[in-house]
Amino acid sequence: MTTIYDQISSNKRETVIIMFVFVIVVTILGFFFGEVFVGEGAGYPVMLIAVMFSSLSSVSSYYFSDKLVLGIAGAKKVSRETLPQVYGILDNLCIGSGLKKIPDLYLINDTATNAFATGRDPDHAVVAITKGLVEKLNKREIEAVIAHELSHIKNYDIRLMTIVVVLVGSISMMANIFLRGGFRGNDRNKNIGGIVMIIGIVLLILSPIIAQLIKLAVSRNREYLADASAALLTRDPEGLALALEKISADTEALEVANEATAHMYISNPLRKGQNSSKFANLFETHPPVSERIRRLRSM
Repeated sequence: MTTIYDQISSNKRETVIIMFVFVIVVTILGFFFGEVFVGEGAGYPVMLIAVMFSSLSSVSSYYFSDKLVLGIAGAKKVSRETLPQVYGILDNLCIGSGLKKIPDLYLINDTATNAFATGRDPDHAVVAITKGLVEKLNKREIEAVIAHELSHIKNYDIRLMTIVVVLVGSISMMANIFLRGGFRGNDRNKNIGGIVMIIGIVLLILSPIIAQLIKLAVSRNREYLADASAALLTRDPEGLALALEKISADTEALEVANEATAHMYISNPLRKGQNSSKFANLFETHPPVSERIRRLRSM
């Protein structure tokens, strides 16, 4: 049986692996872009540029991605005087979880109900909650949500998920630039072998899809783990089940959320209240809320 400590070690390994895979994917994209769209023999120079770009992106995502995500969310740090009850909950849960440093608390000025945690490790972590979550959930439910986010922090999910946001976005952005810039009426690719050109174009088209699948792979299981860890921390799985029911019933979309950051929230902030098919659920960043609630109530 996999323990929490096994999962922490796995998350640390997967962080390194994903950053390495990102560098390789961008390097290959750079080579084919140079050969297909710049000119024969240009693949290696462009590839070197891509290596430098991907390496810089990997390092910067490790150290600065939390600030980027907080900026995208429009989250602002709040004082204890502003939200004393929430800070009290946070303090008590940190003591119970064994976290040495209490994460800073950020508030998103939106009436939708949601929350996320970010940071590269437990010593550099923050918890962000929406104004709607504070207003619409009771103390028991807020405690359950914060326990869920603290579990992401303790399990090192936040490092993995935050880095994925930046790297997936970088791959998608590069592929989009390459494709837009490659078909502007030039005939530089006439001398390129047909097979090379086809492979390059296919890679450019598929790379954002592959990046999204990587994001899905690192997201869904971690939600189940954080739910279980939160229930263990609070000794109250029903509290989180009730919170998830309220959050999923709130059909208001979170305006500041987007496809790149959606997987970081406790519940999908983009498709609340929509009935998706089983096929569509395969491509969701979060497990079905009904299944999460069922597992909590069976604990």
